[in-house]
Amino acid sequence: MLKRHQWIIAVAALALGAVPVRAEMVTVTIEKMMFSPAEINARPGDTIEWINKDVLAHTATVKGDWEVVIPPGKSGSVVLKTVTSIDYYCRFHPNMKGRISVSAQ
Repeated sequence: MLKRHQWIIAVAALALGAVPVRAEMVTVTIEKMMFSPAEINARPGDTIEWINKDVLAHTATVKGDWEVVIPPGKSGSVVLKTVTSIDYYCRFHPNMKGRISVSAQ
């Protein structure tokens, strides 16, 4: 059951033709020394989760910005904040590359 203020916000959003967009979880699997899918689309606020199925540690590294370390059999994640295109790679295995396109739509 919605609380009164939630109900008012929901009705106002519908009346204005706007429906709030919920953040989503986008999953990238690491297996056989590859990011899969290698290219993904996301929106600001979405979480990217890398699941490492390899027996080696990997990273999702954006040069000069952020890095997520993903141990073998574990996962790591980052929340996207801005509209941009992001190229990332594994610092331990630089031939492993991925791309995230972050758009408002």
